[in-house]
Amino acid sequence: MQREFASVSQDDDREGQSQAASARAADSPGGGSLDSREGLRVTGRIKWFDATRGFGFLVSDAVQGDVLVHFSVLREHNRRSLPEGAVVTCDVVRQDRGLQAIRVVAIDLAEAVVARSPSVSSEDRSNRTALLDGAGPFEPVEVKWFNRVKGYGFVNRVGSPDQDIFLHMETVRRTGLNDLQPGDTLSARIAEGRKGLTAVDLRAD
Repeated sequence: MQREFASVSQDDDREGQSQAASARAADSPGGGSLDSREGLRVTGRIKWFDATRGFGFLVSDAVQGDVLVHFSVLREHNRRSLPEGAVVTCDVVRQDRGLQAIRVVAIDLAEAVVARSPSVSSEDRSNRTALLDGAGPFEPVEVKWFNRVKGYGFVNRVGSPDQDIFLHMETVRRTGLNDLQPGDTLSARIAEGRKGLTAVDLRAD
């Protein structure tokens, strides 16, 4: 009798687990998972996208970690890039190197930010060359703040938080860095410009 009861109890447990799994699948957008071929459908916001390199990253509350968005998944939407802040619904899978969008379902540009980086004139290029010639060796700096939309920010020498050093978006681009956050540590060559100290070359530590 006890064996029969145990068998019924185990069957009930298995049925309950099956129902719970079905409920989780029904609750997940698109009914998929990160490890399935179809992927998990999530909605998130573009963190940054480099049109030159052809990829960017999306952040979503539905998954942990950034989601790689390659320009190839934008073709059916007649796009090769996405602006920062765009809201995107996509199917995401787990790859060896992290999460990646395999299909973009919808794009909402209502809250997207259009970056307007200042153009670099020939005079600015000449000034940069002169600054590079007079810059010191690489030294550790810390990001105070950086705004990609405005196209500039400031860093401080480590141990000297009150001395702001100007950092232009073009300098960041040349280094291949796309997402500077306050507190990030880098190495920079610093020169005395017309308006004060300027970081003219960067290197990721």
